[in-house]
Amino acid sequence: MGVPTVVLILSAVVSFLGGLLFGYELGIISGALLWLKSEFLLTCFQQEVLVSAVLVGALVASLVGGFLIDRSGRRTSILASNLLVLGGSIILISSGSFSWLVVGRVTIGFAISISSMACCIYVSEIVQPHQRGMLVSLYETGITVGILLSYGMNYFLSSWKYMFGLAISPALLQFFSIFFLPSKLSTRNPSDEESHSGLIELLDTDNVEDPKRVYSFCDLFGTKDNMRTRTLLGSGLVLFQQFTGQPNVLYYASTIFCSVGFQSNSSAMLAAVGLGIVKVLSTLLAMSCADKVGRRVLLFAGCILMTVSISTIGCASFVIQLDTHKSCELLAYANSSNSTIRLKSIDNITVLLQDQLSDPKISAQDFTSRMLNNYTADVTSPIMGQVKHTDALVRDDQLQSNTFLNWVTLVSLMVFVSAFSFGFGPNL
Repeated sequence: MGVPTVVLILSAVVSFLGGLLFGYELGIISGALLWLKSEFLLTCFQQEVLVSAVLVGALVASLVGGFLIDRSGRRTSILASNLLVLGGSIILISSGSFSWLVVGRVTIGFAISISSMACCIYVSEIVQPHQRGMLVSLYETGITVGILLSYGMNYFLSSWKYMFGLAISPALLQFFSIFFLPSKLSTRNPSDEESHSGLIELLDTDNVEDPKRVYSFCDLFGTKDNMRTRTLLGSGLVLFQQFTGQPNVLYYASTIFCSVGFQSNSSAMLAAVGLGIVKVLSTLLAMSCADKVGRRVLLFAGCILMTVSISTIGCASFVIQLDTHKSCELLAYANSSNSTIRLKSIDNITVLLQDQLSDPKISAQDFTSRMLNNYTADVTSPIMGQVKHTDALVRDDQLQSNTFLNWVTLVSLMVFVSAFSFGFGPNL
């Protein structure tokens, strides 16, 4: 007796929405950061904390998630993660300070990590074995589509609150969809029974251990069943996935494009949309070729392309005149020094007034001219980033002279993301 069609469709929806939500929350910070750093005048360190806060939440969830999922059940864990996404999104859109932004991002990170673990386990348990691969692949596809969607919303939406708040929609859709799915199958899957009975007939029952045996953490590093090698290979793939820097590209895509010559936020976000499209197409290509070509071959090819593309970006960065004028530290200094500059300007005006009263030979025109020059010198001082008109013209000429290299960087970045998607993607 197979799984009902309705259950299969809803399982696919839940799996896809789980991946969509995960990818959206990963990618949305790329564009939102451009608005947040201007509105809250964030330092470089604060921006890094805000980006990594979601990873801190995910790290905590990875340590306790397995225990929570086993105790409360997969279905309940997914429902709870949806509520956490709702709560975290509300915290973000109502935040008025940097601290609350971090709290919201940590909450979101914890939620999507729990959801990512529970979703794949849950859908694989309620469908037949030959359907599990498709549903897990849908989750991976949902991640890339979510990243693309987040880049698109970064471009079309003009408020970071809307960007964060839009995550509520897929969370609610998944929440209500999973209500129509069973918590577990009422009967054992016939395919599982056939496989189990086949193994009993083929193997020596005297040497077969109890299938209900509970494995401990230490068994992962034992020699039995080659578990030590499997653990090292699995952990190595995950670690090297992070060491490639590809996740950082997703988080800082719009910021990277701004620094290499895309002058406006909208143009940088549009370039990020192109990056998201390439990632989706690469993931679909990897899904169709993984079983035919082989995951090992794709991994080698992906690593070679990533090496070539990232080396090209490194070489181009030595020639490109990066737009350092948009440094995040400049915003922070402006925030901390704004009141000091205003006080200094007031002091200068007071001195000028005293000179005017003590020296009747100073004309009103000379007084006004000296006052304006004094104030302008304060605002356009070298400490404040040298925001003079002539400097801006020089900087624009430098950026325009490297247009070709800017596009080389963009194409290389797309190749880098694409190579990761069909290299590491099918192996994780």
